[in-house]
Amino acid sequence: MKTMLRMTVILVVLFIASQSLIAVERLTIIHTNDLHSELMGFPPSIDYTPHTTGDDATTGGWARIATIINETKKSRTNPVIVLDAGDYTMGSLFHTICREEGLELRLLGAMGYDAVGVGNHEFDFMPLGLARMLNSAHNKGKIPLVLLSNAITSNDSPRDDLLEVIYQKNIIRTHAVIKRGNITIGLFALLGVDAAEVAPFASPVKFADRIETAKKMVSVLRNQEKADVVICLSHCGLTRRGGKDSEDEELARKVPGIDVIVSGHTHTKLEQPLVVDGTIIVQAWEYGKRVGVLDLSIENNTPKIERYAYHTVDDSIVGDTSIQRIIDQHIAIIEKSILAPYAFTYRMIVAKTAFDIPYEEKAIEYPMGNLIADALRWYANKYAFDEKDPETKIVVAVESSGIIRNPLSKGKSGNLAVCDIFKTFPLGIGFTDADDAIGYPIVTVYVTAEEIKKALEVLTTVAPLKGNSYFLQVSGLKITYNPRRMLFDRVTGIWLGDEQSGYEPLDYSSRNRKLYRIAANIYNATFLKIIGRFTSGILTIVPKDRHGNPIDDLNKAIIDRDSKTPGIQGLREWAGIIEYMKTFPDTDGDGIPDVPEHYREKLGRIIAEPSINPIALLRGGSWLTWSAFGVIVVIIALLAGVIVFVVSKIRR
Repeated sequence: MKTMLRMTVILVVLFIASQSLIAVERLTIIHTNDLHSELMGFPPSIDYTPHTTGDDATTGGWARIATIINETKKSRTNPVIVLDAGDYTMGSLFHTICREEGLELRLLGAMGYDAVGVGNHEFDFMPLGLARMLNSAHNKGKIPLVLLSNAITSNDSPRDDLLEVIYQKNIIRTHAVIKRGNITIGLFALLGVDAAEVAPFASPVKFADRIETAKKMVSVLRNQEKADVVICLSHCGLTRRGGKDSEDEELARKVPGIDVIVSGHTHTKLEQPLVVDGTIIVQAWEYGKRVGVLDLSIENNTPKIERYAYHTVDDSIVGDTSIQRIIDQHIAIIEKSILAPYAFTYRMIVAKTAFDIPYEEKAIEYPMGNLIADALRWYANKYAFDEKDPETKIVVAVESSGIIRNPLSKGKSGNLAVCDIFKTFPLGIGFTDADDAIGYPIVTVYVTAEEIKKALEVLTTVAPLKGNSYFLQVSGLKITYNPRRMLFDRVTGIWLGDEQSGYEPLDYSSRNRKLYRIAANIYNATFLKIIGRFTSGILTIVPKDRHGNPIDDLNKAIIDRDSKTPGIQGLREWAGIIEYMKTFPDTDGDGIPDVPEHYREKLGRIIAEPSINPIALLRGGSWLTWSAFGVIVVIIALLAGVIVFVVSKIRR
């Protein structure tokens, strides 16, 4: 018995000793996503005081993020890795010099980032622009590892040749391995399906299936590189649609072997990590408002969450002086290369507001959308309308909600500066090699009243199906629609005019063959041109010149800002918003234009009138509505016939 007891004790001691020999490693992951060149705190940026605390209400700022990174590293004795999931560019005046300066990547390197993924907005300046940005950043300073695993470059087009060279030089890679202490960390990055759909400027680059690519990357990192931990920098996102998993949740379920997904693209405010089939998913909201910190314990090559916290980036944090110095130095470059031709400066006060002008990420009319659409119509008329020729007047302007990016905040002073106004509409570039200036150029075309209705069906039908980004903001008209009606036939009334001069009803039947001149930026105009293909011809719109001739190349419809200079100097929408606000009346006599009160609230330009009343469902219906009604009547008649037949059989 004593021998048995002694052996039991020995076995227990040996077991405890063996367990103590199993090493438990720890790793801290600091992560961000969708920083969008918001180098300064906002809104508004003119209130941002990175060197002091307690004196502004701004959020974000890369100098503050740098402080969080540095302090987190100091507070840990274990290895720390700093990662970003992409879209670190496009969102402020700083991105306007990214091709020449590579500023964002250089800053991320100086802030201590180890690796970043590539998002869809990194392609906004086309593959050549991305390649130039990477090359400039690489040549000018230390940058993080830049990763993108599922890009497929073209063998036929020269437009992505420089990007291929950048891959060959390993300035951008499909995967990488970082050694920290005893931990080998494998990294790769993906661009998702939705992100690829909203990256039209990536062409001719295409993107391989993210699931199959991820499986290959995991195999390489696990089997060849012997990674202990595999991390995916995913610009796929966490938006669920139709009750289905988001792209990143699906990635976690279908690809074993990914330990952590640092997610981006959807700007998700995730309070705690998701754990899907053992894979940890994190996302840190947007614009540098938060920094996530994930502490892992790793035992038997299996990471587990030990602790998770996020840091709100606000005025409680003193910004890193060296990072802010680099940012400030580049303002002069922006002013000289981008703003000088317009006689603007970075902090120039354009107007003043007594109220915030909100921006809504919803499929609704909102004040910022009205202001930007009005600016577009005003600016297009300033350069394209000939008062001697009434037919040249632009009567309607349309703007998609997806490319309006920020509100305007009154802040401490109410002053609205160039740097903050630009951020409301920061995206875009010309569509040709000869026109690579910043911002979308404005085009004007002629369409019929029936085609105006078709364009407006984008906001009634396409937006609910595809997402809020497809909703349209309008100027020069107002509409009513019934969301209960047949798809693509929900508009029930259109009136042309504005709040100042009043509105007149528009006959949008096929009988009205009059042509109406409309304005849009070239991105939206291109979409309206091809919407017929997306809707199987139902919403076909043919852009025309004033004589009714189809316009095949929308670049020929760009408004020229300077007709005295050879070539086309495309009118830029971002500049038009600033110029429009300069025309506001100075109501308090201080020499600064004041934002009119009517931009405080919605103006009733887009009114939903949901109803299942049969008259409301059918009145003024197109062939679509009446065809659907006919089918329903036939089905009801057939069912009635079947019922009568069955009842008669039973009675017999």
